[in-house]
Amino acid sequence: MGITKDDFNRLLKLVGLNKKAFAEKTGLAYSTVANWGGKDKPVPPWVPSWLENYRKAATLESVKGVICPDDDAKEGG
Repeated sequence: MGITKDDFNRLLKLVGLNKKAFAEKTGLAYSTVANWGGKDKPVPPWVPSWLENYRKAATLESVKGVICPDDDAKEGG
């Protein structure tokens, strides 16, 4: 069983994305993402795990920035 449109919207909000940003990051057309959750267009089963991995990656980048603040300066120069 897939997730509902409301679940999808809640997960997007939880990770700080909107449908447009999600579409851009995944390379999908916005219209595709916007239509998910209807009777004929279920949210694909890979979406919850993708969002969970995105959340984890964002958290790790945030922690890295606190622990190793000079790494960003080194990468830019």
